Amino acid sequence: MIVLTLLAHGCPLQAIVAAYGFDERTIKSWWQRAGEHCQRVHEHTVGQSQLDLQQVQADEIKVKTQGGTMWLAMAMMISTRLWLGGAISPHRDKGLIQAVADQIRAIALCRPLLLAVDGLPSYVKAFQRAFRSKVPRLGQLGRCQLWSWSEVAIVQVVKERTAGQLTIQRRIVQGSRQVVQQLIQASQGLGGINTAYIERLNATFRQCLASLTRRTRALAQQPETLQAGMYVVGCFYNFCTYHDSLRVPFYLAKGGCRWLRRTPAIAANLTDHCWTVAELFDFRVPPSPWIPPKKRGRRSKHTQALVQQWCQ
Repeated sequence: MIVLTLLAHGCPLQAIVAAYGFDERTIKSWWQRAGEHCQRVHEHTVGQSQLDLQQVQADEIKVKTQGGTMWLAMAMMISTRLWLGGAISPHRDKGLIQAVADQIRAIALCRPLLLAVDGLPSYVKAFQRAFRSKVPRLGQLGRCQLWSWSEVAIVQVVKERTAGQLTIQRRIVQGSRQVVQQLIQASQGLGGINTAYIERLNATFRQCLASLTRRTRALAQQPETLQAGMYVVGCFYNFCTYHDSLRVPFYLAKGGCRWLRRTPAIAANLTDHCWTVAELFDFRVPPSPWIPPKKRGRRSKHTQALVQQWCQ
């Protein structure tokens, strides 16, 4: 637990090897297993939840590897600071953005939603493709129609540097200005169109994972190691770390006020307390429900008994 906690907070691997005397391959094996476990925990708790997201911001990080570069795209819920997930790809293309958009779509309820991103054109098409619902053709043959969500607004923050000066353009790609302002006020309070929250989250991940920093010698060796680190740091951020901006006042009966600290998972009603590191790694993810095999013809008595036992 101590080694994984140090790694999740940005401690160099060689420092842990020198301090505790563990073999470097052993620590990497622990890190990989921890990442696989945290991925299952995230998919079970956050990935299967249904939340009124209100506003989501997404961004990408360029990662240096020994064989070249990779891209890490992530998204977060603004009102609760909840990390929603991420995807890794060797190219900054539509496939990477579509993977993140599908993760957001799996969590989002059909409510008014604001999506704030940078100027990458792939975001708009990926979000428009993801946020659609199937509508059956009543009395007609053919597959279901796909209807786009009417209350989804997409905004972009485009930053350009020319002649040493930084210019920022804020665009409303989809939705009305009134809806955008209402969602901004409901999710973050004051302010306008921005991507400051996801950029701050990127800084947190850069601080915890050395391979994400812009100038570093700790290059990522394999995509699996980078993915493991993303899920470990993300679960630590969601479940094990208090966020100062999420605290709420608690007024006492005799006067006075106390502040109740909350984690992003507490703010999103996914848990009722701050998890310890032991709780995170001891969390038992229930197995996925059993699905009977699809076969032509009548099911056997043994298969029918299994269906009655596990599917009802």
